Amino acid sequence: LQDQQVKLDGERLNLVFMGQGEPFLNYDNFMRAVRLLVQGVGVSQMRMTVSTAGIVPRIRDLGREPVRPKLAISLNAPHDELRDRLMPINRKWNLDSLLSAARDFPLRRRERLTFEYVLLRDVNDTLEHAREMVNRLAGMRAKVNLIPFNPFPGTGYKRSSPETIDRFRDQLMAAQINAITRKTRGEKIDAACGQLVGQVIDRTRRSARIRQNAETKKQYPDSIDGKTKN
Repeated sequence: LQDQQVKLDGERLNLVFMGQGEPFLNYDNFMRAVRLLVQGVGVSQMRMTVSTAGIVPRIRDLGREPVRPKLAISLNAPHDELRDRLMPINRKWNLDSLLSAARDFPLRRRERLTFEYVLLRDVNDTLEHAREMVNRLAGMRAKVNLIPFNPFPGTGYKRSSPETIDRFRDQLMAAQINAITRKTRGEKIDAACGQLVGQVIDRTRRSARIRQNAETKKQYPDSIDGKTKN
């Protein structure tokens, strides 16, 4: 923050713990960072959000912290069968246990839970899915961030159409659930949400092929690009 010359008292600052792995799998260090930012740097805890895939015991731990960021939960599916497939962590902590912890989470004045929902074409983006979401979140002080999927190399999923996203959002809004569609940024340079991992996986596969070709050339010096001549 000092390097970027950020003035905490004069600029709108929002910090999000996400994209660097599951924060709750590094809970103690994550909370040390939160306390340092609040007590040492002066960042408001209401300007910080932590996103989790749904580690239920740590959600309950976070609710007992005297100093904590706001909570966002990656949901991505309204029922267990689909969420098991999209997010295997659901097999350990299913939607009932996850949403029970969410309902028990102590909210401060004017605070809402955030549920993140990545929309995948013909997978989790139908009106029926939206209606199931309405039933799941009924009565909760929450908002839903709808996230258009950002394709990356090797994925089998596609982005929902803008019309489909709008219909999904309108279904939630009609049930008095605040829903917004997150604006996608950085897509043209593969830097949008979720794209970095695709690039890393793609590079890893390329590196493995390069190593394999190098080993083949050692064994068969007359080979071309790692392929043996017939």
